[in-house]
Amino acid sequence: MRTYKKALESAEDSYGDGERAHRTAYAALKHTHEKVGDHWEPKDEPGPSDEQAEKSAPQSRSEGDDTAGGVDARAKKSHLVEVAQKLGIDDPDGKNKDELVAEIQKANDRETARARQQ
Repeated sequence: MRTYKKALESAEDSYGDGERAHRTAYAALKHTHEKVGDHWEPKDEPGPSDEQAEKSAPQSRSEGDDTAGGVDARAKKSHLVEVAQKLGIDDPDGKNKDELVAEIQKANDRETARARQQ
C-alpha cells in the first residue's frame, strides 16, 4: 500500500529501520484507511480510528491499551453496520457499536489468516 510505504520511508529517515518506524507507518495508515476483511480501504474522513490512535505521544499510551486493529471504531454505527454486512456478520443492526467493532475485528482476523494461507 502506497500510504504505508511512504509513511515507512519517512519514519525510517527519522527513526532508522526498526519497530518504531513500522509502528509510526501503521499509525499513519490507520488515520486514512480502515481494515475490511483482508485489505485496507480509504476512510470517508481521515482521523484516529480508536482511542489509542487519538493519543499523540507514545509515552501517554499504556502498555495495556487496546487498539481496534484497523477497524474505524470512531465511525458512525451505520458505517460499521455496512462493513459488518460486507463481511457477512449476522444481525449487525442488532449489535451496539462496541459489539460491531469486536465482530469486525474477528472477521478481519479470519479473512487475513485465510488470505495468508493461499
